Amino acid sequence: MIEEHAYRTLVVSSSARFTDALRPMLTAAHCDPIDTAESISQAKGLSTENPYDFVIVNAPLPDDFGTKFVVDVSSGKSTVCLFLVKAEVYEEIRSKVVDHGVFVLSRPTSAAVISHALDFMASARERLRRMEKKAASIEGKMEEIHLVNRAKWLLIENLKMTESDAHHYIEKEAMNTCVSKREIAESIIGKYT
Repeated sequence: MIEEHAYRTLVVSSSARFTDALRPMLTAAHCDPIDTAESISQAKGLSTENPYDFVIVNAPLPDDFGTKFVVDVSSGKSTVCLFLVKAEVYEEIRSKVVDHGVFVLSRPTSAAVISHALDFMASARERLRRMEKKAASIEGKMEEIHLVNRAKWLLIENLKMTESDAHHYIEKEAMNTCVSKREIAESIIGKYT
């Protein structure tokens, strides 16, 4: 079963007409909530306060073109950016941001093209979400290994066990008490530190 996600979205555009035209497409693409900013400085403030899944920038903005902003936002772990620029500067801008994972569209464009871009963004965001879960799992396992090793050394120091005996002791205690090796290790660390 495919899990549906809502994508927290920031639209950065000085054109209210663009934002109003985009809003129904965002709603159809499960974007919720949708925040808006009319300048890069306002967008920076919002993006500092909120983790966004999607950031859509309609360049240029009154205070900045937006290139550095989309690169900075895309360098975060989980945000996918769409950068809309005039056709005349598309190639130049695309070459500057493509290596940072920013999607770029040239204007004028159509609702169908934006809708397809939103589909691509959702695919990219879901891939990032899976990578985040995998990274968190690996980090958790690495932390458990660190704790178990620390507990083993405490057993070696305090109870004069061999490393093999300490390892076996932690595994056996975890199995006998139906708790994780991590919990046994934390208990040992608490007892001897």
